[in-house]
Amino acid sequence: MPRGRLSATARPTPAPPDAVAIPEQLYFRIGEVSELTATKSYVLRYWETEFPTLRPVKSRSGHRLYRREDVQMILEIKRLLYERGFTIEGARKQLAGEAPRAEQQKALFHDRPRHDGAPLRAIRRELEGLLTMLSRKC
Repeated sequence: MPRGRLSATARPTPAPPDAVAIPEQLYFRIGEVSELTATKSYVLRYWETEFPTLRPVKSRSGHRLYRREDVQMILEIKRLLYERGFTIEGARKQLAGEAPRAEQQKALFHDRPRHDGAPLRAIRRELEGLLTMLSRKC
């Protein structure tokens, strides 16, 4: 394989969160979570700063210890960001339950009252008149 950046077609697609088999253990170290989720360790540490719901506990020696819920949260974050195309802010809102549902979002566009454009034309005429007056004074 040639060196350099991967093209969009060569990027591996992430596995769905429910397709990843999470072993039955109490805690996972960051390296184990990185392997399970196919996500780099530095990305996991960055996500900890961006997603308040992702807070692994730390051992006495300072190592991050992720619970099963944390691993599932990471898989969901990854799905939102990489598969669904959310921004970090959008994924944060979606996980917090603040994001509008798709049906609500569609309703915003379809239920708006239609107008004939007359108010906009009147505003435009008024602005053009102001522009004419200003250009004469210069």
